[in-house]
Order: sequence, then C-alpha cells, then structure tokens
Amino acid sequence: MRHTIMIITGVIGLMLCGCSETKYVPEGQYLLNRVKVESDGKYRDVNSANLKSYVRQKGNTRWFSSFKLPLSTYSLAGKDSSKWINRTLKNIGEAPVIYDTLSTTRSMQDLQMRLQNMGYLRASVDATFKEKKRKINVTYHVHPREPYYLGKVNYEVRDTAIANLLRLDLPEHRGLKENMRFSVENLDNERNRLVGELANRGYFRFNKDFITFRADSMPGEKAINLTLVIHANTDHDGNEIPHLSYRIGKVNHLSGDSEDSIIHLRKRVLQRNTFIRSGELYSAKKLQDTYAHFGRLGAVKYTSISWEEHQRERLLDCNIHLSTNKPSTISFQPEGTNTAGDFGAAVALTYQNRNLFKGAENLTIELRGAFEAIKGLEGYGNDNFEEYSVETKLTFPRFIAPFLANSFRRRINATSEVSMLYDLQNRPEFHRRVFSVAWKYKWNDSRHHDRYRIDLLDLNYISMPWISETFRNEYLNDTESKNAILRYNYENLFIMKIGMGYTYNNGRIAIKANAETAGNLLHGAAHALNFHKNAQGQYTFLDIAYAQYVKGDVDFTRNIQLDYNNQLVFHAGFGIAYPYGNSTILPFEKRYFAGGANSVRGWSVRGLGPGSYISKDGRIDFINQTGDMKLDLNMEYRTHLFWKIGGALFVDAGNIWTIRSYDDQPGGQFKFDEFLKQLAVSYGMGFRLNFGYFILRFDMGMKAVNPAYTTSKEHYPLLHPDFSRDFAFHFAVGLPF
Repeated sequence: MRHTIMIITGVIGLMLCGCSETKYVPEGQYLLNRVKVESDGKYRDVNSANLKSYVRQKGNTRWFSSFKLPLSTYSLAGKDSSKWINRTLKNIGEAPVIYDTLSTTRSMQDLQMRLQNMGYLRASVDATFKEKKRKINVTYHVHPREPYYLGKVNYEVRDTAIANLLRLDLPEHRGLKENMRFSVENLDNERNRLVGELANRGYFRFNKDFITFRADSMPGEKAINLTLVIHANTDHDGNEIPHLSYRIGKVNHLSGDSEDSIIHLRKRVLQRNTFIRSGELYSAKKLQDTYAHFGRLGAVKYTSISWEEHQRERLLDCNIHLSTNKPSTISFQPEGTNTAGDFGAAVALTYQNRNLFKGAENLTIELRGAFEAIKGLEGYGNDNFEEYSVETKLTFPRFIAPFLANSFRRRINATSEVSMLYDLQNRPEFHRRVFSVAWKYKWNDSRHHDRYRIDLLDLNYISMPWISETFRNEYLNDTESKNAILRYNYENLFIMKIGMGYTYNNGRIAIKANAETAGNLLHGAAHALNFHKNAQGQYTFLDIAYAQYVKGDVDFTRNIQLDYNNQLVFHAGFGIAYPYGNSTILPFEKRYFAGGANSVRGWSVRGLGPGSYISKDGRIDFINQTGDMKLDLNMEYRTHLFWKIGGALFVDAGNIWTIRSYDDQPGGQFKFDEFLKQLAVSYGMGFRLNFGYFILRFDMGMKAVNPAYTTSKEHYPLLHPDFSRDFAFHFAVGLPF
C-alpha cells in the first residue's frame, strides 16, 4: 500500500511538472514568473520583504515558495470547456498571471512614494527584466539614499484656549523633536496624538483636518525645518472663531429592539458599564470604553451611541441604544470518538442563560454522555466504556471581590467564575468518579496586551469506587511489579489547589505563564491539628490522602512575517512540577506528556518519553509515559496556498523527564549530562483549513532522532526511515502554538 501511494504521488508530480506553464499565455505576451525587490544597500528600516507588498502584480501562487502547483493544475486542462474535467481543473487551479507593463510602472511609483514617506526624500526605483521562453522575471531595485531628519520644530496654535490647554510651548509636551526622522508616520502619529488629547477634553467636533504642516528644506542639507499648525475654527463667512468644548448633558439608556421597549438589564449594570457621565467634558476615550464594556456583555447583542447637541448651550445629550440577546438557548451536539482504534459516540446537551440575574450573568449547564466499544481486553466482565457528566458554570462580567478600588474595577475587563463538575466513568477495568468545584477570576486592561487569571480555589475529589479483580491482580497487586506511579493513580485522591496565569500577545510575540500549588493549606492544618495518616504515611483529609505539589509552565512564541503570505514561527515551552510533603508522585492529571498534535509531532499523543524510556506494555504505558518536566522546541514555516488552504513545514524537538527515579521508568530521570542526548526530533508537513472563526489542522510527522531505541536504525530514523514505524498523523482544531 505504501509503495502504491508513492508511485501514484510520483506520477501526479511528473504530470504537473511536465505540463507547460505557458500553455494559456497568449502569443507575444509573457508569464510573470518571479518578482523580487532588492535594495542597493543595508538600511535599518528598509525591508525588501515588506516592500514587496507594494508591488501591484505578483507571480502565480507557489506552494512553500517553490512549486506552482495551482498553475500546473490549471495548465492540465484542455481547451474544450464543454468537458467537465477541463472545467474542474480550471476551477481548482489558478490562471497564469500575464505580465503587465502598466502595473510595473505603477509599482515603481508606489515603492518610491513609500520610501519618501519613510523619510528617504531622494529615493528612486528602477526595474530590470529577464526574459526566457515566454516567461519574465522582474526585479525592482530601490535606491533609498540618505534619509532626511527634522531640523527646527515649531508649533503654531491659532486658538488661545487650545494653546493654554496643550502648552505646546514646552518641549516636554511636544511629540516632534529635533533630529527625529522626517517621515509621514511620525507626522501622523503627532497629529493623531493631538486630536486624541483634544477629543478627550471636550472638543467634540475637532478633527485632524485642523492640523497641517509647513516644511522648509535647505539646499544641500538633510534637515527639514517644520512648523505644525493648529488652525482655529471658521464661521460661514470664513472668519476665524474659537473651537468649542462640550460637556455631557443627559445620559439616556434606550432599548434598541423595535419589538421590546424594555432593556432587560438592571440599572446598576447600565451605570457600571457607562463611562459617559453627565456634567463631565466629552471624551472620545470614555465613548470607546462604553462601547467595549457593553460589547463584552453576553446579554447585549449590539450597542449604538448617538449625540444630540443643544442649540444654545455647549451640551451634548447622550443616547445609548442597547439591543439584547434572547436570554436562554439550548444546543445539542453529537460527536464521534476514536480512541486508539476504539470507536464510540458522545452527545452533549447544553443550556445557556446569558442574563440570569438581569446583570449579564452567564449560566451554562452541560449534560454529556459517551459510549465506546473497547477491543482487545481479555478477562473482564464487559467490553464497554461509559461516561456521564454534568457541568455547571456561572460567570459574572465583573469582579466579585471586596476591597477593590472603583477606578480599578472600571478600568479593566473582568469576569468572576464559579463552576462545578461531576464526571462518572465506567470502564471494564475500573470505575472512576471526579467531583470538582472552582472559583476563578480573569481580567485584562483594555489599554495593554496583557491578560491575567487567578484560580482562587480549585477543589478536586477523585474516587475509585470499584476496580476489577483482573486489573487489580495483574497490575496493582502483582508482587513483581513495583510501579508506584500506576498504583498511586488508582487510589482515591483529594486536590486543593490555587493558581495564577499570565498571557501577553501583541501579534508578533506571545508569552504564556502559569503557576499553581496544592496541599499547602491542608498540610499546615494537618500538622496543627494532627490529621490521621494512612498506611503509606500520608496525612488524610476526610479519610482521603491529599496531593501536595508545585507546578509552573512558560511558553514563548515569536512570529516573523516574511512577506504577505509567508511567516516563520518559533516556539519554546518549558514546564516543571515537583511533588513534596504529602506526595512523592504527581497526580496523573498534573503530569506532563509528550507527542501529539501540539508537541513533538513525529510521535503519537503520550507516545514519547520520559527520557530514553522504552514502552513495554501499550495497554497501560500511558501511565508510565508521563513526567515531571517537559521541554518543547518548535520551528514552523507557514504559507498560504490557495483559497482557505494553508501549508506548513515544521521541525520539533523535545521530551519529558521525571525528577525522581522510578523503577518502572528506567532512563526517565532528568540528568544534566544526559538530557541533550535524550531530545527527540521530528519533522514533517501539514495543511490548514482556515475558516476565520476556526482552523482545521492536518499534520504529518516523521521521527528524525529517537532517544528510545534498541538499534542504531531506530536511533536515527532520519537516516533509516521506516514509514510504518516512524510516521504519525494528527488532526486538530487550531494552531499548535
């Protein structure tokens, strides 16, 4: 089967490569083959890849910047459009890009204008051409030359009230200073800053058209003397008059629903999310804050704010029109499951109320049931897996906490969340029950890229009410087995944890950090109150041993945009957890695993590590293939292919390790002089279907370096590939990092 696929792929590749790309290029014209932008020197802010976006005509799409498969597909079509195969090939392919001289001329003008806007006022652009076999390559040569800088900077304000308000006669109040780059970006930034200052101090009708610049250059010099002018307002006859500042009159909350004149929100909620106050000066920022805070309320469908100006007074009445969603919805979601080849089905019924107490509180109740037929089990009473769960979550769109300043509450977007979950699992080997309760806070400051989370309290009770005799005798009570990790994870356990999280994302750099600890409060109480100890010497709470550990994770992602449809992404992730006090082993849910769609993609999920550990029993080794420490290093090249389809090439490295040495995980303990040799490496390619609101991802990975090996061929699959042994396919929703 593998050889058949390779032969078919090779035949298709030969057909596409052998097809003439110029088949549909008219006589006397050229196929635009390649477009380049080159600079005649090294300039800190002149990026050829970014400048390429100003070129009006680009060549045909190249998969992974190399293969013009869409054009080749189009060229496979015959010229008889009555045949469906020809129409289909043209629809899924891409027509040839015919070179246009006018587009080249305009592209040169656009590139020159862009350089001049960056301060390279004497920049020039020319183009060279290389023609071969009805194909043409175009190279744009940009010559920025020396940039221009600001010389003397003056501010001229023709409105006395604005002059007294902004105090631009003081250097510290000016955004433009001597020796700054003379660029359109710097000038626009200063104009927008001044407009924002005035718009937040009552000047409702002031806009950037009232701000102009006068520039004066000296022959032979690279300095521009600049004057920024803030013009006064004018009346109908063209006479200069002062600009007017406005205060807020009445603030009205009105229903935006044509069929319902009542706003189904409490008055206090309306006031809390309205930043526009009667008697205060008009502020554009407070207007945007009001939009943002109402927009995040799940009960609000849309918000529209209008103004009514008083004829004789400088007052603005504010009308806030709110349209609310239907409070209650019920959704039904069936799904199919496939766990290691065992097929099953699941169904979820979800009730949601977006306005429970008339304050945009969101109540969600989800009932879920799953069934799976398990194959390959012997000696058990049945072969089915059943799971039933109910989860209730109540979210408040604000902080529910004392001792917080009102200014802090109003500045941030916050939610408080309380949740409760009961999960019942019946497997042929055991029955498991999980009960959890949590109280969490999430918030972000709308002025920054930071987000925060605090898990104030998270209680988890894990119960094992029944374990089959076969499973107990084979794995848990086997005198020859010393698998403490396995036994620990099939005992009753209580986890009481607190945690916090932080994320930062500005589109180029993303940082995610989490920390949590469990059992410390209970351990302090255990010593003070002399809690009972079990046979293993652990303190118990309600006759159940509690877990005690500390855990921390950090992820860093750097996105480098190469051009308009290509990017390079680097990712590094590190996590470590340490059990102590009442625990010598981490709970299974808190342990790290490697492999899968978001880790080292040459391995299946939970198929890698720890360290150089070699799997022995596939039925139960998902317990042993976990660790206390994790390292992931990833590099991924992403490109747009066509339509909504993107592609990726990736290289992954990483592994997991244990901090302590366990008999049933030989080679799994982290050691500084060995961990580099135990890094697993994989490579591969993937495809993404980007529908905007979600992304479907298909990744195909191959092992390159395998730290768990018995022969040299297994150690370096890159040199000795075996498709059946080294290949892993992953399907996931969303990007890996």
